[in-house]
Parts: sequence; C-alpha cells; structure tokens
Amino acid sequence: MTATRIPFSDLAQDLREIGQQELLPRFEANIAVDYKADGSVITPADHAVDARVRQLLPAHGQHEPILSEEQTRGEQTRVLESAPAFWLVDPLDGTSNFAGGMPFFAISIARIEGNRVTHGATYDPVRDELFSATATTALELNGAPPAASRRPPVEELGHAIALVDYKRLRTPLAQQLASAAPFRSQRNLGACALEWAWLAAGRADLYLHGGQAPWDSAAGGLLLAQAGGAMCSLDGGPVFARSLAKRSAVAARSDTLLADWRQWLAPWLAPAGAAP
Repeated sequence: MTATRIPFSDLAQDLREIGQQELLPRFEANIAVDYKADGSVITPADHAVDARVRQLLPAHGQHEPILSEEQTRGEQTRVLESAPAFWLVDPLDGTSNFAGGMPFFAISIARIEGNRVTHGATYDPVRDELFSATATTALELNGAPPAASRRPPVEELGHAIALVDYKRLRTPLAQQLASAAPFRSQRNLGACALEWAWLAAGRADLYLHGGQAPWDSAAGGLLLAQAGGAMCSLDGGPVFARSLAKRSAVAARSDTLLADWRQWLAPWLAPAGAAP
C-alpha cells in the first residue's frame, strides 16, 4: 500500500474519540496500577487504548501488522523481522504521569515502511490536541499549522528552552547540564512522544534524551522533520531505527541550532563506538 492511499487524516481524527472515551474517564480516578518486569508502570487504560487502536486501524482499511508497546518482546520481534510495513503503537505515552495525576500524556501511532516512518500522529486528550504529519505533508495541529510554530527558531543556544531527560545520560554530561547548561531554561515533562510533538509545534527549541524505545520517537521524529526541525542520535546516527534497542536523541527546531547544540555536547560524550 502506498502512502497516498491511506486515509490518514480520518484515521488520526479517530484517535480523539479513543482518547476521550478511554483515557479521560480514567484519569484521576482510582485506577489500578501495576508494574512491568522493567519497573515501568502499566494500567488498564494502556490495555483499553491498545485494544481500541487495534480495532481502529482495520476499520480504516489498514491490515498491516501492529507492533505495540504492550506486546511481548517475542511478538514485537516477529513483526520487526517479518513485516515490510507495520503500525507502531504507544497506547499511553506517559503512563506514570497518567497514573500519578499529572495531565501530560498521549496516544501515539506511526506507520513504518522498511526503515522509514511514513505517517505519525500523537493525540493529547487533556488539551484535545492532535498532532499529525505524513512523509509528504507538513505538521498539523488539529488540522492547521500550529500557532507557536510561527515563532522563528531561536538563533542562540543561550536563548533556547530545552526538553532534557537526565536519567539515561552519562554522568559527566548530566552533571555539566545541571551545573552549566548552555540554554536558557530546561523542562522534563515525562511523556516522550508528546514532548516531540511540542518541540515540533514550536513550544521548545532543543531536545535531549539518553535512550528511547522506537514507539517513543517514531511519530514525533516525523512531526519534527515535517515542521523543519532536525535530529540525530548522540553518535550522529538516525534517531529512529527498525530495532527494539533504545536510541538516544538530540534535536532542535533548525539545522543551525542542532549543529550548535551538538557542538556544545561533543566534549561530554563517550568515545566513539561506546553506547550512549
């Protein structure tokens, strides 16, 4: 199936109904919380959205396999190894925020063809904000260019707002960022896919994360690219790869700003060949 045959705008719009019906009624309710083997939080809302998205895609004629965060590792690996194209789903990005009553979480989906992200959408039910893009269309927020995106990217690191997650960064870099950061201000909002969407929409200028799963960055990376932003891993490779391995991410709203950001980061990175 070619990208032009996917009725993606309608499909993405239906994420709104899922978020409104499955997430908002459970938010700030007395919802059960459990923990996966890796210590991450899981709730009935994750499973409910996962089930709904699995119904949504075929309803829009999308019968390619689904790789979801909520599948077993074996199921995920089988999709990666056997499917030329598939849908990548994060039913609830920011589950810890959701379970803890913090209103910053989202549903995120992306279509992968080969090693390329062709479609991406992230829906924030709290603010009723749907961010979407395809490989051939620009970023949209609720069907129009985001208002904040009209703000030009800052030209200097010292004027930038950065979204930075410290927990997977190497200690020397994290310490330097904490004590002598090159940017004006820093935030860590706890939902990667939605942070990417906010960066793409112009609500921040820089991004840094030490290690994300593919469902964390696939849709958001496409959103940013289609908004004119730029990104790479800490070692200069692509942020998204057809792999379950976590990958680091360095991003900015412009190529120039990314180059300055990487230049500042360079002395604090591990030697070439070491994992970020």
